[in-house]
Amino acid sequence: MLNKKLSAIAHQAIGHTPLASAVLAAVLAAGLGSAGIAAAQEQDKPSVNVATDPSFVPFEMLDSETNEMVGFDMDIINEVADRAGFEVNLTTMKFSGIIPAVQTGSQEIAIAGTTITDKRARVVDFSDPYYDSGLRLMVREGNDDIQTLEDLEGKAVATKIGSTSYDYLQENLGDSAEITPYPGTSDMYMALLGRNVDATFYDAPNVAYFAQTQGEGRAKVVGPLYEGQQYGIVFHKGSRWLKPANEALAAMKEDGTYDEIYRKWFGKAPSAE
Repeated sequence: MLNKKLSAIAHQAIGHTPLASAVLAAVLAAGLGSAGIAAAQEQDKPSVNVATDPSFVPFEMLDSETNEMVGFDMDIINEVADRAGFEVNLTTMKFSGIIPAVQTGSQEIAIAGTTITDKRARVVDFSDPYYDSGLRLMVREGNDDIQTLEDLEGKAVATKIGSTSYDYLQENLGDSAEITPYPGTSDMYMALLGRNVDATFYDAPNVAYFAQTQGEGRAKVVGPLYEGQQYGIVFHKGSRWLKPANEALAAMKEDGTYDEIYRKWFGKAPSAE
């Protein structure tokens, strides 16, 4: 199709002459050359190891129909990769293993709703923040006794291993409550619904999503938002991809792409919240 269009253009402009043939050859060479260069550039994109946690909905989760990872974080990292010039080689693992994997270099990048903290920043690099969050408390529907963290004294509360919510509970409740860390979010939510614990405490968007979906009519979010937090994409220390990723994030926010992705998963743009 491309060859026919170029041929028509050349013949229309110059006619059926030896000159036209020469021009046509040059035009075709240039056109095919450009296409070839573009294809080569696409093929030359480096494949970068990226880790995520498959159980942090709606940020990252497995689509049972396509068997592919989907979610807010997945859309973000794929867009960042496209703009920064690399291909995503995705690996899923438990959240507790993500920082060590990036720290040791087995994974170059990770995106898993990871809160930026000084402790983590000592062993990995973070992108500029891409999501504002916090911590929320959830109890079973009908439980009006627990409204704040202070009400958890003498109670059992579930959270996730390796999370900032676990650290927060340890710092603010200590031994006054039974703090049980679980390997996955589904584990701690099932513990709540199964009456093994009195409450769960975890990242606000994930808690809210569960309460509105699988937990609807069985669980509810209570109390204030604790410890305002920001999520960042995680990079191996000194990663060459940190600067291009930050530039991509800035461009996405500038041209409206970030808001489009945000609305897709959370219903409205962050500026409207």
